[in-house]
Amino acid sequence: MLHGIDISAHQSSFDAAGQDFVFIKATEGRSYASPHRADQAAKAREAGCVVGFYHFLWPGHIAAQAEYFVEKCGAKEGELLAVDWETTSSGTHASGAQKDEFLREVKRLRPHHRVLLYTNVSFWKGHDTTSYAGDGLWIADYVSPGKPRIKGKWLVHQHANRPVDKNVARFENREALKKWAAGEKT
Repeated sequence: MLHGIDISAHQSSFDAAGQDFVFIKATEGRSYASPHRADQAAKAREAGCVVGFYHFLWPGHIAAQAEYFVEKCGAKEGELLAVDWETTSSGTHASGAQKDEFLREVKRLRPHHRVLLYTNVSFWKGHDTTSYAGDGLWIADYVSPGKPRIKGKWLVHQHANRPVDKNVARFENREALKKWAAGEKT
């Protein structure tokens, strides 16, 4: 298994040493873009990490959110794109249909990028009705690394959130992840 982290603007300083991949929060809704996303991505790339960007999904205006995300994130060829589907700061959440629409729209806008769904076990079991996760499921469940409490096939598992969000990915090595991210079969 590979090791990685996911970060937001709160981690303007982070250590990419020893990481295989770094997911960076790029956008939220239709108006927030992290001011640190470009610098964070440059640092992760410099360390040789596979880079991914994620968008925190709000209900409504799904196509506009997808367009905002792909325009603002700064992803290069072979980098991953993801949607973060969970409860918003106002206590709402996008529906399962909206989650699916967002994933499909990002895939339409950036057909040469792998697109993942990030969500927690509660949403996966309690709100999802289609099991659609784009190209892969990134699941949050704070248990032993690589052993999330779901039956669904997952690619990335967030297993801790202190001092930073820690993840593992189901790939043999970093080269296999890079090939998959680039759209090659592994």
